[in-house]
Amino acid sequence: MENTKIIRLDSIDAYNRLYGLTTCHPLVTVIDLKKATRRFDRLTMDYGVYALFLKNGVNCTIKYGREYYDYQEGTVVCFSPGQVIDVDTTGEPIAPDVVGLMFHPDLICGTPLADKINGFGYFRYAQKEALHLSDKERAIFLDCLDKIRDETEHPVDTHSADLISANIQVLLEYLSRFYDRQFITRHKVNSSVVANFEKLLDEIYSGKTALTEVPRVSYFAERANLSPGYFGDLIKRETGRTPQEIISLRIIAEAKRRLAATDNDISVIAYDLGFQYPQHFSRLFKRVTGKSPSAFRDEYLNN
Repeated sequence: MENTKIIRLDSIDAYNRLYGLTTCHPLVTVIDLKKATRRFDRLTMDYGVYALFLKNGVNCTIKYGREYYDYQEGTVVCFSPGQVIDVDTTGEPIAPDVVGLMFHPDLICGTPLADKINGFGYFRYAQKEALHLSDKERAIFLDCLDKIRDETEHPVDTHSADLISANIQVLLEYLSRFYDRQFITRHKVNSSVVANFEKLLDEIYSGKTALTEVPRVSYFAERANLSPGYFGDLIKRETGRTPQEIISLRIIAEAKRRLAATDNDISVIAYDLGFQYPQHFSRLFKRVTGKSPSAFRDEYLNN
């Protein structure tokens, strides 16, 4: 049994050597921790690679920052370069029943996946945001892993890199579909997140107090106990708009009220709405309404 370690995972071989697994390809590996010859009670991993893990059933706690992942049996978690993850399997006497995929960013350079990888927002999800798979979805996940494993074990030829990358992309596209399904099946819970977001916006822009800054999406995500990425995707799926778009529209609605109801200088209104620079307010107002704040006020007064 090993003591707590802090591991920098900057290569596939670093992970395989850590657990005593075989490296078949230097840039990608399909993981089965039941085959590991070494194990650890606690680890802190500093990821320099992409990774996804499916937990089939074991007591295992994963922590990112100060929050714990919603990581129960039949769930998938995804990590990307730059994340530092704490893993705790204390008290579990057997090798964890966890399978997954790990690939180095260099693997996808020059492939279609390189252009799409940043679009898979779940790599930036955290806290209580793991993907819960149905039995059918789990079978699809495992089938994708089998296809990738077959390619890593095939003698390298001119097709290897493209086929491995393409199969990884298929798996990632399936995870996007599964997350969409999860957002839909959690509609009732998600609706309350949207309602609380809108309530907070109303409280902030009630006109009772001046703001020191325009509230950021991260502020509302934190209040919902969600990561900004997950919060943003949730709001977009529920409302059709991004959180930033909703914030901007609420700012403009309050700005219109103040422009019409007061004779305050436009710069004063901008500062009261949280803008440090009035020109930033004017630029947002014109982008959303098609006219400047002064033009809006003149039009209102002349009608």
